[in-house]
Amino acid sequence: MTTLDELTADPHPVLARLRGSSPVAWVPVLDGWLVTGYAPAQQVMRDAATFTVDDPRFSTATVVGPSMLSLDGAAHARHRDPFVSPFRPAPVRDRYAALVARSTARLIDTLLPRGRAELRADFAGPLALAVLADALGLTGVDGDAVRTWYAALVESVSAVTAGGPPTEAGAAAFRELGAHVHRTLADPAADSLLTGIALEPAEVVANAAVLMFGGIDTTEGMIANLVLHLLSHPAALAEVRADRTLLPNAIEESMRVEPAASVVDRYATRDVTLAGTRIAKGDLVRVSIAGANRDPAVFPDPDTFDLRRTNARTNLAFALGPHFCLGARLARVEAEIAMTALMDRLPRLRLAAPVTPSGLVFRRPPTLPVRWD
Repeated sequence: MTTLDELTADPHPVLARLRGSSPVAWVPVLDGWLVTGYAPAQQVMRDAATFTVDDPRFSTATVVGPSMLSLDGAAHARHRDPFVSPFRPAPVRDRYAALVARSTARLIDTLLPRGRAELRADFAGPLALAVLADALGLTGVDGDAVRTWYAALVESVSAVTAGGPPTEAGAAAFRELGAHVHRTLADPAADSLLTGIALEPAEVVANAAVLMFGGIDTTEGMIANLVLHLLSHPAALAEVRADRTLLPNAIEESMRVEPAASVVDRYATRDVTLAGTRIAKGDLVRVSIAGANRDPAVFPDPDTFDLRRTNARTNLAFALGPHFCLGARLARVEAEIAMTALMDRLPRLRLAAPVTPSGLVFRRPPTLPVRWD
C-alpha cells in the first residue's frame, strides 16, 4: 500500500508502479484519486468545469481563503486578471530581469570568499524572496518578515494537504500579512502590484499569499533542483558551460524530472470517466505533476536527465489551463540568470555531499551543500 512517507521521500518508483497499473488510481492514504498519466493530467487541468478547485476542502483556500488559486470561472478571472499584466514579457524584461541580475550578483559576492555554501538557504531562497518582496512592495516590511510568514503558511498548507488542520502559526502569519497589505493599500507612495486593482482588500490579501507560494517556494525549489541536476551530471554541466544555448532546455528538463510543485488538487463536479476509471461527483482528483512528467508514453527513458530531450518544454511543471502559473516566464528568467551567474563566477562549483529532493507537495533538496575551493 502506498504511504505518505514513500510519496514524500522518493515517489517516482511508486508513481511508475501506479501508472503502470492505471494512470488514474485510488490511493487510500490520500483519500482520493491520483492521476499519474500525462494525457489524463492534461484533461483534468484543462477542464475546470468538470475538475474544479472551487471546493471547501481545497488546502490553500482553507489557509488563506478564496483566491485566484481556489476559484474557477468568472470569479477566478476576476481574481487573476489584475495580476496578469506585471508578468507579461515586457515587465519581466524591463523590471525583473535587472533585479534578478543585481540580486544574484549581490548574493554571490557574499558567498564567494567562503569557498562553500548551503546553496538553497544561502542563494536560491534569498533570490526568490528578493524578487517576490520587490513585486509585493509591502510598506514597512523587509524580506525576512515575508520569509517568516511564508514558511508558516507553507507548513499550514502542507498540514492540510496531509489531512490535518491548519496550523496556528500559519493563521498568525496570515493575520500579519493582512495587516501589512492593508497598510500598503492605504499608502499612496507604495510601489506594489497589489495597489490600484479592482478587488476587495481581503481578496488582495488572499492573492498576495498565493503570489508568495508561486514566487518563493516553487521558484526556490526550481533553482535548487536545476543546480542539483547539473552538478549531479558533470557531462551535462560541461556541455552547458560550453554552449549556453542549452541552458533553457536544461531548465525545462530539470522541471520535468523534478517539478518543484509536484501535485495539484481538483474536485469532480459530476460523475465522470477519466482514462477508463469511473470517478464520482465530489471525489478528490489529485494530479501528480511528478508522475505525468515521467510518463514514458510521452518522455522515453523518463528517469534520465537528458539535456537534449527535444520535448522537455512540454513538461507540466507550471500546470495547464486556466490555472497555468502566472509567473512562469519570471521563474524561467530567474533560473537562467541564476545558473548563468553561478557557472560564470564559480567555475569549480561542485556538490559537497550527495543530496536527494524530498517533499510531498513542494519538492526540492532539503539542503544543497556545495563548494568551489
